[in-house]
Amino acid sequence: MTDIDTRTPSPPLGYSCQCSLPEARQIDLVAEFHAFRIRPTRIAYRLGIDIALIDALLAGDYKKQVFNQRVRHHRKRRLHTRLSTAERKKGQSAFEARKHALTDFETEADL
Repeated sequence: MTDIDTRTPSPPLGYSCQCSLPEARQIDLVAEFHAFRIRPTRIAYRLGIDIALIDALLAGDYKKQVFNQRVRHHRKRRLHTRLSTAERKKGQSAFEARKHALTDFETEADL
């Protein structure tokens, strides 16, 4: 097997938008989408961010500390949103929503 990366740096023209955001914003967006369990190819398609950058961030090869900090931030924000949504429910459904949100958060933290 060869070590040459044959993928194009970004999705082809006409396939998605081209990303004109600064790198710091791209890293934050990838972290946010990753916290919501969006696939890397979908992130590249929707935002036009280079798939190689997304793969490097997810693998921890590029700006690992910054990326992990942003992912933690977005996961905590997602947990807070899910818990506040659970508070609007009543009885057993509220309990199950809270439990599911906390279980997801704990398993994501282990990843």
